[in-house]
Amino acid sequence: MGLFRFFLTGLVCLAAVAQQPSQPPQQPPQPTDTTPSFRTSVQVVVAPVTVLDRDGGYVNGLGPEVFHLYDNDKEQNIKVDVAYQPISLVVAIQCSDRMEPVLPQIYKVGSLIQPLMVGDQGEVAVIAFDSRIRVMQDFTSDQNLVAAKIKEIHAGSSSHRMNDAVMTAARMLRTRPANRRRILLLISETRDGASEGRVKDTMLALELANVNVYAVDVSRVVTTVMGRGQPPRPDNRPPAAHPLPSGVPATPTTVMQTYGTEGGRAEFVPLLVEIFKDVKAIFVDNPVEVYTKGTGGAEYGFVKERALERAIGEIGDELHSQYMISYTPSNREEGGWHEIEVNVEGRRDVKIRTRPGYWVASQ
Repeated sequence: MGLFRFFLTGLVCLAAVAQQPSQPPQQPPQPTDTTPSFRTSVQVVVAPVTVLDRDGGYVNGLGPEVFHLYDNDKEQNIKVDVAYQPISLVVAIQCSDRMEPVLPQIYKVGSLIQPLMVGDQGEVAVIAFDSRIRVMQDFTSDQNLVAAKIKEIHAGSSSHRMNDAVMTAARMLRTRPANRRRILLLISETRDGASEGRVKDTMLALELANVNVYAVDVSRVVTTVMGRGQPPRPDNRPPAAHPLPSGVPATPTTVMQTYGTEGGRAEFVPLLVEIFKDVKAIFVDNPVEVYTKGTGGAEYGFVKERALERAIGEIGDELHSQYMISYTPSNREEGGWHEIEVNVEGRRDVKIRTRPGYWVASQ
């Protein structure tokens, strides 16, 4: 009898255990930090190369075998694409209230972007930014739709988040296929207004997405003189952000303010390195210069509609005349700044423009 009671008790215990819900195996704790990391190792570097003759004309018809690329003085095994690559373009337009006088001129050239810059195989997306960032149009090949969406952009708040808009464009372009050129056309003032993001993080995003930035700079003279007045408010800007005294260019480059020169490649690279190192003393007065020179693009001025049309045409000509060099760096484990130099064999008479380099975060 005692043995039977012990056996029955055991069965009851087993039944109770069977009825309990099974517990999933414990998972290792997951990191809670959602801050994006930019420590991704460099896989493929894309360097658009513009070759100019002594008169500033484009040199076409060069064979892949004449190009040599050096990464930190180490020659790389490169791939040179001489065939046309389709373009994915984001047009980012500042629409703060200061832009109200020039928006009608921008409306008139919306229909030119598709035929002059990206062609039949290209696609265009449109961003408008003031204190908000709005994707007016996702990527499309319909030039009429692009033009219509640009005309829907109207002047808004007094501030503008240019750095954040460039970051948004970089993220959009990163989703495009790897066989497409990734271009940002920025139509805005050269200074940022109220962005949350930093120039350093935005530049890293542009690098990771292999984006080239071209900018049409809206003259501060136009936006200041023609823009509607603002009510007075406390000035909390740091001294470096105050308007410049008379006799100084309205939108000086950051290199000019730092070094007192026009800012050639040799002077721009140290400034770019300081930005990536996050040197606290550096103040980027002209982020547009950093984005264009840092990615191998260019800046154009804009006061009148004809200048805007000409700028769009010239950017299109350059995009369709470039040689695309790509490579996987043999020295990609080296942290810090990687300087890029491109030479054309047997052609000392040409001028070569490409991205100055890229940054690799230390592991």
